[in-house]
Amino acid sequence: EVLKDKLGNIFENSSFKRLIVNILEAVAVVVLLVILIWAINKAFRWIRMRIITAWESRLSKLAEKGAPVGYANRILPVINSTIKVVRIVIVLLLVYLALPILFFIFPSSKPIATQLLGYVVDPLKSIALAVIHYIPNLLTIAVIFTITFYVVKLVRFISKEIENGAFTINGFYPEWAMPTYNIIRILLYAFMFVVIFPYLPGSDSKVFQGVTVFLGVLFSFGSSSAVSNMISGVVLTYMRPFKVGDRVKLGEVTGDVIEKNVLVTRIRTIKNEDVTIPNATVLNGHSVNYSSTAKTFGLILNTTVTIGYEIPWQQVYDLLTSAANQTSGVLTEPKPFVLQTALNDFNVSYQINAYTDKPNQMAGIYSSLYQNIQDK
Repeated sequence: EVLKDKLGNIFENSSFKRLIVNILEAVAVVVLLVILIWAINKAFRWIRMRIITAWESRLSKLAEKGAPVGYANRILPVINSTIKVVRIVIVLLLVYLALPILFFIFPSSKPIATQLLGYVVDPLKSIALAVIHYIPNLLTIAVIFTITFYVVKLVRFISKEIENGAFTINGFYPEWAMPTYNIIRILLYAFMFVVIFPYLPGSDSKVFQGVTVFLGVLFSFGSSSAVSNMISGVVLTYMRPFKVGDRVKLGEVTGDVIEKNVLVTRIRTIKNEDVTIPNATVLNGHSVNYSSTAKTFGLILNTTVTIGYEIPWQQVYDLLTSAANQTSGVLTEPKPFVLQTALNDFNVSYQINAYTDKPNQMAGIYSSLYQNIQDK
């Protein structure tokens, strides 16, 4: 009877009942957490298997069509690693969110729960308030960017029309259109950045300004040669010494221009050697363009032979002219001509000059001309 009374008093104690309820609630939270983690792991395992199956099916179809699939096999481990990292992050987030709930169940640990929630809620609250306060500046940046974007599109449209010959500007060549557009685009976006810089978050921070200055100095010192080549490329564009497809001689390199960009000029020689020349080197050296007037006035090919005084010069003229006329690639009009370039001690130097409009075939035409001269 006495034991029953004592036990009854214990069970009737409200604090003890509350402790039992709290423990049961904590167990329920832990069980729910375990179930969620299990479900997440199972869901991600299913997602991973579906991705692998779809990936392998796609690769099989591409392989049947003869497409290269080696790169895809290297990407698959990256995708698996990404899925694993996302799964781990979600599980850790669930565990972290479950801890405040567990601590909040027991009255004595409620301050710990509040503190743990504060670690997450306070930064999110600060970020949300900062975003709300930044909306006016964001709208200003959006308006400035939109205006700049459509101005750039207008300039591009005009440049394309000039390049295609839809309309012309006196003294402005069509090949200048796109380079000029690129320069104007860079200037417009640079001006846009200067205008929106004060509206960027943290733009008034000394650290932000210091990092910006440091990057500017680093770029200036680290890219001096690149900047020099870029400026030279722009100058060469407006000088128009040659264009893609021309047969040129740059320094000691002779060949056809296959690429001309802001930084370098690439030439393919008659031996199919691709030579890359920095634009600064091209601008500082001399260049010879064999194609610029080949279609209008004709490119003059010439070679010199020495003939003794005993051979009449009229006969030499006729033979050399005949050899030139029989050469494939040599124009009949204007007619080939011969010049006497020197009166040597024992012979005379005769220079045969012939016109051609095929500068890209110079080597073959010269070879044929030499053969015909020997035949004469």
